[in-house]
Amino acid sequence: MNEAKYIWMDGELVAWKDAKVHILTHTLHYGNAVFEGTRAYQTTKGLAIFRLQEHTKRLYNSAKIVAIKPNRDYEEMLNAQIELLRVNDFKQNVYIRPLIYLGYGVMGLYHKKAPVKSAIAAWEWGAYLGEDGLKNGIKVCTSSLRRNSLNSTFGKAKAAANYLNSQMAKYEAIENGFEEALMLDENGFVAEGTGECIFIVRDNVLITPPNDNSLESITQATILEIAKKMGVEIQRRNITRDEVYICDEAFFTGTAAEVTPISSLDHRVIGDGKRGKLTKELQEAYFDIVYGRNSEFEHYLTYID
Repeated sequence: MNEAKYIWMDGELVAWKDAKVHILTHTLHYGNAVFEGTRAYQTTKGLAIFRLQEHTKRLYNSAKIVAIKPNRDYEEMLNAQIELLRVNDFKQNVYIRPLIYLGYGVMGLYHKKAPVKSAIAAWEWGAYLGEDGLKNGIKVCTSSLRRNSLNSTFGKAKAAANYLNSQMAKYEAIENGFEEALMLDENGFVAEGTGECIFIVRDNVLITPPNDNSLESITQATILEIAKKMGVEIQRRNITRDEVYICDEAFFTGTAAEVTPISSLDHRVIGDGKRGKLTKELQEAYFDIVYGRNSEFEHYLTYID
Protein backbone atom coordinates (compact mmCIF):
# COMPACT_ATOMS: atom_id res chain seq x y z
CA MET A 1 0.00 0.00 0.00
CA ASN A 2 0.99 3.65 -0.25
CA GLU A 3 2.81 4.45 2.97
CA ALA A 4 2.67 7.94 4.45
CA LYS A 5 5.13 9.66 6.78
CA TYR A 6 3.15 9.52 10.01
CA ILE A 7 0.35 7.71 11.83
CA TRP A 8 -1.38 9.38 14.78
CA MET A 9 -1.45 7.20 17.91
CA ASP A 10 -3.01 8.52 21.13
CA GLY A 11 -1.93 12.10 20.63
CA GLU A 12 1.48 11.45 19.09
CA LEU A 13 2.67 11.42 15.51
CA VAL A 14 4.55 8.17 14.99
CA ALA A 15 6.64 7.26 11.95
CA TRP A 16 4.67 4.87 9.72
CA LYS A 17 7.13 1.99 10.25
CA ASP A 18 7.04 2.43 14.03
CA ALA A 19 3.24 2.33 14.45
CA LYS A 20 3.08 -1.05 16.22
CA VAL A 21 1.04 -2.89 18.84
CA HIS A 22 1.74 -5.82 21.20
CA ILE A 23 0.93 -9.37 20.01
CA LEU A 24 -1.48 -9.71 22.96
CA THR A 25 -3.48 -6.65 21.96
CA HIS A 26 -7.05 -7.56 23.00
CA THR A 27 -8.67 -6.54 19.72
CA LEU A 28 -6.31 -8.76 17.73
CA HIS A 29 -7.68 -11.82 19.55
CA TYR A 30 -11.35 -10.96 20.07
CA GLY A 31 -12.23 -8.47 17.33
CA ASN A 32 -13.79 -5.67 19.37
CA ALA A 33 -12.77 -2.39 17.77
CA VAL A 34 -14.54 0.32 15.80
CA PHE A 35 -13.26 2.25 12.83
CA GLU A 36 -14.20 4.70 10.13
CA GLY A 37 -13.44 5.15 6.48
CA THR A 38 -13.27 8.78 5.37
CA ARG A 39 -11.99 10.32 2.15
CA ALA A 40 -10.21 13.56 1.38
CA TYR A 41 -10.04 14.97 -2.15
CA GLN A 42 -7.66 17.33 -3.91
CA THR A 43 -9.82 20.34 -4.76
CA THR A 44 -8.89 23.65 -6.36
CA LYS A 45 -8.67 25.04 -2.80
CA GLY A 46 -6.46 22.22 -1.57
CA LEU A 47 -7.07 18.92 0.16
CA ALA A 48 -10.54 18.65 1.73
CA ILE A 49 -12.07 15.95 3.95
CA PHE A 50 -15.61 14.96 2.99
CA ARG A 51 -18.15 14.94 5.83
CA LEU A 52 -15.53 14.71 8.56
CA GLN A 53 -17.97 15.54 11.36
CA GLU A 54 -20.49 12.88 10.36
CA HIS A 55 -17.85 10.17 10.06
CA THR A 56 -16.31 11.05 13.40
CA LYS A 57 -19.71 11.07 15.08
CA ARG A 58 -20.45 7.60 13.67
CA LEU A 59 -17.12 6.40 15.07
CA TYR A 60 -18.23 7.41 18.56
CA ASN A 61 -21.71 5.97 18.05
CA SER A 62 -20.10 2.67 17.07
CA ALA A 63 -17.94 2.70 20.20
CA LYS A 64 -21.01 3.23 22.37
CA ILE A 65 -22.83 0.32 20.73
CA VAL A 66 -19.99 -2.16 21.40
CA ALA A 67 -19.41 -0.87 24.95
CA ILE A 68 -16.04 0.77 24.39
CA LYS A 69 -15.46 4.04 26.23
CA PRO A 70 -13.11 6.08 24.01
CA ASN A 71 -9.91 7.35 25.62
CA ARG A 72 -9.95 10.47 23.42
CA ASP A 73 -12.84 12.87 22.99
CA TYR A 74 -14.65 13.71 19.77
CA GLU A 75 -12.96 17.07 19.23
CA GLU A 76 -9.47 15.64 19.64
CA MET A 77 -10.13 12.84 17.15
CA LEU A 78 -11.69 15.27 14.70
CA ASN A 79 -8.78 17.71 14.89
CA ALA A 80 -6.22 14.90 14.82
CA GLN A 81 -7.47 13.83 11.39
CA ILE A 82 -6.96 17.35 10.08
CA GLU A 83 -3.48 17.58 11.60
CA LEU A 84 -2.47 14.16 10.25
CA LEU A 85 -3.32 15.19 6.70
CA ARG A 86 -1.50 18.47 7.16
CA VAL A 87 1.79 16.94 8.33
CA ASN A 88 1.76 14.18 5.74
CA ASP A 89 1.48 16.73 2.91
CA PHE A 90 -0.43 14.47 0.55
CA LYS A 91 -0.44 15.23 -3.18
CA GLN A 92 -3.27 12.90 -4.23
CA ASN A 93 -6.66 11.83 -2.89
CA VAL A 94 -6.51 10.30 0.57
CA TYR A 95 -8.29 7.61 2.56
CA ILE A 96 -8.45 8.12 6.34
CA ARG A 97 -8.82 5.27 8.85
CA PRO A 98 -9.56 6.29 12.47
CA LEU A 99 -9.59 3.35 14.87
CA ILE A 100 -10.61 2.90 18.50
CA TYR A 101 -9.40 -0.44 19.80
CA LEU A 102 -8.58 -2.47 22.91
CA GLY A 103 -4.90 -2.72 23.71
CA TYR A 104 -2.55 -4.95 25.68
CA GLY A 105 -3.22 -5.61 29.37
CA VAL A 106 -5.77 -8.37 29.88
CA MET A 107 -6.96 -11.50 28.10
CA GLY A 108 -10.30 -13.27 28.16
CA LEU A 109 -13.65 -12.34 26.67
CA TYR A 110 -14.62 -9.73 29.26
CA HIS A 111 -13.24 -6.58 27.68
CA LYS A 112 -13.98 -3.73 30.08
CA LYS A 113 -10.61 -3.90 31.85
CA ALA A 114 -8.64 -3.81 28.60
CA PRO A 115 -6.97 -0.43 27.94
CA VAL A 116 -8.63 1.63 25.21
CA LYS A 117 -6.39 3.01 22.47
CA SER A 118 -6.96 5.32 19.51
CA ALA A 119 -5.12 5.69 16.22
CA ILE A 120 -5.55 7.33 12.84
CA ALA A 121 -3.82 6.30 9.63
CA ALA A 122 -4.13 7.98 6.24
CA TRP A 123 -2.70 7.15 2.85
CA GLU A 124 -3.08 8.05 -0.81
CA TRP A 125 -5.65 5.78 -2.41
CA GLY A 126 -7.52 5.80 -5.70
CA ALA A 127 -10.78 4.12 -6.74
CA TYR A 128 -11.53 1.14 -4.46
CA LEU A 129 -13.21 -0.89 -7.20
CA GLY A 130 -11.01 0.46 -10.00
CA GLU A 131 -11.15 3.48 -12.28
CA ASP A 132 -12.63 1.33 -15.03
CA GLY A 133 -15.34 0.17 -12.64
CA LEU A 134 -16.41 3.77 -12.01
CA LYS A 135 -17.04 4.21 -15.72
CA ASN A 136 -18.07 0.81 -17.02
CA GLY A 137 -19.38 -0.97 -13.93
CA ILE A 138 -18.41 -4.15 -12.11
CA LYS A 139 -19.50 -7.78 -12.14
CA VAL A 140 -21.27 -8.83 -8.94
CA CYS A 141 -22.51 -12.14 -7.54
CA THR A 142 -24.96 -12.91 -4.76
CA SER A 143 -22.98 -14.25 -1.83
CA SER A 144 -23.75 -17.66 -0.33
CA LEU A 145 -23.28 -15.94 3.04
CA ARG A 146 -26.05 -13.89 4.62
CA ARG A 147 -25.37 -10.49 6.09
CA ASN A 148 -24.79 -10.69 9.85
CA SER A 149 -28.10 -11.35 11.59
CA LEU A 150 -29.56 -8.66 13.82
CA ASN A 151 -30.15 -11.46 16.31
CA SER A 152 -26.43 -12.06 16.73
CA THR A 153 -24.55 -8.80 16.22
CA PHE A 154 -24.88 -5.00 16.16
CA GLY A 155 -25.25 -3.96 12.55
CA LYS A 156 -25.25 -0.21 13.24
CA ALA A 157 -21.68 -0.40 14.59
CA LYS A 158 -18.81 -0.14 12.14
CA ALA A 159 -17.06 -2.80 14.21
CA ALA A 160 -14.02 -4.83 13.19
CA ALA A 161 -15.61 -8.19 14.03
CA ASN A 162 -18.57 -7.52 11.72
CA TYR A 163 -16.28 -7.46 8.71
CA LEU A 164 -15.22 -11.12 8.83
CA ASN A 165 -18.61 -11.75 7.25
CA SER A 166 -17.86 -9.23 4.51
CA GLN A 167 -14.30 -10.49 4.07
CA MET A 168 -15.45 -14.05 3.40
CA ALA A 169 -18.11 -12.84 0.95
CA LYS A 170 -15.54 -10.73 -0.88
CA TYR A 171 -13.14 -13.67 -1.01
CA GLU A 172 -15.84 -15.92 -2.45
CA ALA A 173 -16.77 -13.37 -5.10
CA ILE A 174 -13.23 -12.71 -6.32
CA GLU A 175 -12.25 -16.39 -6.32
CA ASN A 176 -15.29 -17.05 -8.52
CA GLY A 177 -14.34 -14.39 -11.05
CA PHE A 178 -16.48 -11.47 -9.85
CA GLU A 179 -15.40 -8.12 -8.47
CA GLU A 180 -17.83 -7.72 -5.60
CA ALA A 181 -20.53 -9.58 -3.68
CA LEU A 182 -24.13 -8.69 -2.91
CA MET A 183 -25.30 -9.86 0.49
CA LEU A 184 -28.86 -10.78 1.43
CA ASP A 185 -30.30 -10.48 4.92
CA GLU A 186 -31.68 -13.38 6.95
CA ASN A 187 -35.09 -12.91 5.30
CA GLY A 188 -33.69 -13.12 1.79
CA PHE A 189 -33.92 -9.41 0.98
CA VAL A 190 -30.99 -7.43 -0.42
CA ALA A 191 -28.95 -5.93 2.44
CA GLU A 192 -25.79 -4.39 0.97
CA GLY A 193 -22.46 -5.17 -0.64
CA THR A 194 -19.46 -6.25 1.41
CA GLY A 195 -18.75 -2.61 2.23
CA GLU A 196 -21.26 -0.64 0.21
CA CYS A 197 -24.95 0.25 0.01
CA ILE A 198 -26.91 -0.59 -3.13
CA PHE A 199 -29.28 1.47 -5.26
CA ILE A 200 -31.37 0.32 -8.20
CA VAL A 201 -33.35 2.30 -10.77
CA ARG A 202 -36.67 1.10 -12.18
CA ASP A 203 -38.76 3.27 -14.49
CA ASN A 204 -36.84 6.39 -13.37
CA VAL A 205 -37.50 5.65 -9.69
CA LEU A 206 -34.44 5.45 -7.43
CA ILE A 207 -34.78 2.61 -4.92
CA THR A 208 -32.56 1.67 -1.98
CA PRO A 209 -33.27 -0.61 0.99
CA PRO A 210 -33.87 0.84 4.46
CA ASN A 211 -31.01 0.57 6.96
CA ASP A 212 -32.78 -2.08 9.03
CA ASN A 213 -30.01 -4.57 8.27
CA SER A 214 -27.16 -2.41 7.05
CA LEU A 215 -24.80 0.27 8.26
CA GLU A 216 -26.24 3.79 8.29
CA SER A 217 -24.27 4.96 5.30
CA ILE A 218 -23.11 8.56 5.00
CA THR A 219 -22.54 8.20 1.25
CA GLN A 220 -25.99 6.67 0.79
CA ALA A 221 -27.51 9.63 2.63
CA THR A 222 -25.54 12.01 0.39
CA ILE A 223 -26.83 10.34 -2.79
CA LEU A 224 -30.39 10.51 -1.49
CA GLU A 225 -29.93 14.22 -0.77
CA ILE A 226 -28.56 14.82 -4.27
CA ALA A 227 -31.39 12.85 -5.88
CA LYS A 228 -34.02 14.76 -3.92
CA LYS A 229 -32.59 18.10 -5.10
CA MET A 230 -32.60 16.76 -8.67
CA GLY A 231 -36.32 15.96 -8.35
CA VAL A 232 -35.83 12.21 -8.67
CA GLU A 233 -38.57 10.00 -7.24
CA ILE A 234 -37.15 7.97 -4.33
CA GLN A 235 -38.34 4.79 -2.63
CA ARG A 236 -36.88 3.23 0.52
CA ARG A 237 -38.11 -0.36 0.53
CA ASN A 238 -37.03 -3.97 0.48
CA ILE A 239 -35.47 -5.30 -2.72
CA THR A 240 -35.14 -8.92 -3.82
CA ARG A 241 -32.20 -10.11 -5.85
CA ASP A 242 -34.41 -11.02 -8.82
CA GLU A 243 -35.64 -7.43 -8.86
CA VAL A 244 -32.03 -6.37 -9.27
CA TYR A 245 -31.80 -8.71 -12.29
CA ILE A 246 -34.60 -6.81 -14.07
CA CYS A 247 -33.85 -3.25 -12.97
CA ASP A 248 -32.75 -0.59 -15.44
CA GLU A 249 -29.65 0.49 -13.49
CA ALA A 250 -27.84 -0.48 -10.32
CA PHE A 251 -24.90 0.94 -8.42
CA PHE A 252 -23.02 0.67 -5.14
CA THR A 253 -22.19 3.60 -2.88
CA GLY A 254 -19.73 3.97 -0.03
CA THR A 255 -16.77 6.05 1.10
CA ALA A 256 -14.37 3.65 -0.60
CA ALA A 257 -16.61 2.64 -3.52
CA GLU A 258 -17.90 6.21 -4.09
CA VAL A 259 -20.54 5.66 -6.82
CA THR A 260 -19.72 2.47 -8.72
CA PRO A 261 -22.12 1.10 -11.38
CA ILE A 262 -23.06 -2.59 -11.38
CA SER A 263 -22.93 -4.05 -14.88
CA SER A 264 -24.20 -7.52 -14.00
CA LEU A 265 -25.46 -9.62 -11.10
CA ASP A 266 -25.13 -13.41 -11.17
CA HIS A 267 -24.36 -13.27 -14.91
CA ARG A 268 -27.57 -11.30 -15.60
CA VAL A 269 -26.74 -8.07 -17.42
CA ILE A 270 -28.17 -5.00 -15.70
CA GLY A 271 -29.86 -2.71 -18.23
CA ASP A 272 -27.57 -2.50 -21.24
CA GLY A 273 -24.54 -3.53 -19.19
CA LYS A 274 -23.17 0.02 -19.02
CA ARG A 275 -23.32 2.90 -16.59
CA GLY A 276 -26.92 4.08 -16.65
CA LYS A 277 -28.13 7.63 -17.30
CA LEU A 278 -29.25 8.38 -13.73
CA THR A 279 -26.23 6.61 -12.28
CA LYS A 280 -23.96 8.85 -14.38
CA GLU A 281 -25.81 12.00 -13.31
CA LEU A 282 -25.65 11.07 -9.62
CA GLN A 283 -22.01 10.04 -9.89
CA GLU A 284 -21.04 13.32 -11.57
CA ALA A 285 -23.00 15.32 -9.00
CA TYR A 286 -21.32 13.41 -6.17
CA PHE A 287 -17.84 14.07 -7.55
CA ASP A 288 -18.70 17.74 -8.06
CA ILE A 289 -19.48 17.91 -4.34
CA VAL A 290 -16.42 16.10 -3.00
CA TYR A 291 -14.11 18.02 -5.33
CA GLY A 292 -15.57 21.34 -4.17
CA ARG A 293 -17.25 22.22 -7.47
CA ASN A 294 -20.73 22.68 -5.94
CA SER A 295 -20.92 25.60 -3.54
CA GLU A 296 -24.31 24.47 -2.22
CA PHE A 297 -22.66 21.46 -0.59
CA GLU A 298 -19.37 23.07 0.38
CA HIS A 299 -20.31 22.87 4.07
CA TYR A 300 -19.57 19.13 3.81
CA LEU A 301 -15.89 19.84 3.14
CA THR A 302 -13.18 20.48 5.73
CA TYR A 303 -10.21 22.10 4.00
CA ILE A 304 -6.66 21.36 5.09
CA ASP A 305 -4.83 24.69 5.10
